Amino acid sequence: MLLSVIMLGGILVSATAIAGILMLYQIRQANDAVQSTRAFFAADAALEWQTYDYVCALPGTICTAPLPLVFTTPGLSASATTTVISSTSTAITSQGFSGRAVRALESVF
Repeated sequence: MLLSVIMLGGILVSATAIAGILMLYQIRQANDAVQSTRAFFAADAALEWQTYDYVCALPGTICTAPLPLVFTTPGLSASATTTVISSTSTAITSQGFSGRAVRALESVF
């Protein structure tokens, strides 16, 4: 009788621990989805900002100077680079950062 109570108690404690770990993973995944979305939109903003800068640098284009890219959300940042692939094509690559999430976008002209 005592052995059966100890075994059932152990099974219940194990099941509770496994359920808690699974719940923790689900909560983390939900938070990571929010961070991922923020990082994606930061990368998109950096891509648009760099595209505007690239188009304004083309000969015969009249543009105002682009404002610096500033995010008001803490922990949110982005970077973008322009790479000349060949004489007729250029790639703009941007990365958005939010928390532990990093998302990248690329556009080729």
